[in-house]
Amino acid sequence: MPTLNSAKVAVSAAWDFVTAVDIGTATHSGNWTPSYVFTDGTGANQAKSVFADERTLTASSTENLDLAGALTDVFGNMITFTKVKALIVQAASGNTNDVLVGGAASNGFISWVGDATDIVKVKPGGTFAIVAPDATGLAVTAGTGDILKIANSSSGTSVTYKIVVVGTV
Repeated sequence: MPTLNSAKVAVSAAWDFVTAVDIGTATHSGNWTPSYVFTDGTGANQAKSVFADERTLTASSTENLDLAGALTDVFGNMITFTKVKALIVQAASGNTNDVLVGGAASNGFISWVGDATDIVKVKPGGTFAIVAPDATGLAVTAGTGDILKIANSSSGTSVTYKIVVVGTV
């Protein structure tokens, strides 16, 4: 299996507020850019593998991504995640329907939600990301807690999404 050189996950937000006051204007500017760099390993701020793909689901369909033994990296190596350090799902802007993340009926990967039925709706053009850089990450348990369900929220049209999973094996 190849060695992970590095993986970086970053989120950025910037804003400017301007308002008129008695004399002149008042402004408030902000910038918030949390970023995470993972190097090869299994501890804090470390990962061993990355799964990245662009996928399409037909109208009203679902798929179960098995995080422990069914996904492959870009070199074709089987990935058996034990911990997820980052999960990113981006819905294509051309989608009509939402991309639903979570809610697997059985063996669900649920260490990132409060309940097995919890679902995140990713709107067209939207992105969902969660990062757990500490040594424990988000636990993946082969056979009982490793299925990440992705679904198309409705009928009529397909949805396309990109997914990146960074984790340890």
